[in-house]
Amino acid sequence: MQNKYLVAVEGSEGSRRAVAHAIERAKASHAELLLVHVIDWSPYSFHTADELSARHKRREEELTRARDVVLAPITKMVEEAGVQSTAEVRHGKGAETLAALAKEQDVAQIIAGRSGESGVSTMLFGSTSSKLVQISSVPVLIVP
Repeated sequence: MQNKYLVAVEGSEGSRRAVAHAIERAKASHAELLLVHVIDWSPYSFHTADELSARHKRREEELTRARDVVLAPITKMVEEAGVQSTAEVRHGKGAETLAALAKEQDVAQIIAGRSGESGVSTMLFGSTSSKLVQISSVPVLIVP
């Protein structure tokens, strides 16, 4: 197992708190951070050339926006704190993608912020963080 923490980054205040906590843990244990933003992406396929082209263009725009708007400020924050990090954007379902990447990268722990969502939709469908806790093969820390 590497001395690396995977940090879920999605642009919320909860996510920023998770990154701040991850920075402190990384400093204390001389670890590096893997900052990951997951863009929810449908598995459905499109059949016409026009549909495929539009989907590809939208996907590239989402990747660019995620890197520039979501990950760049967080990467700068981590860098200014003196912690080594890498950043990745992935398409997929949040919990499943994070759990698979954690296993693939052999990280010591996943750190994620609590979104603060509540109500009927979370009770019925669950949240990404609660699903991540259930399916992850590595320890998961949810920062309130």
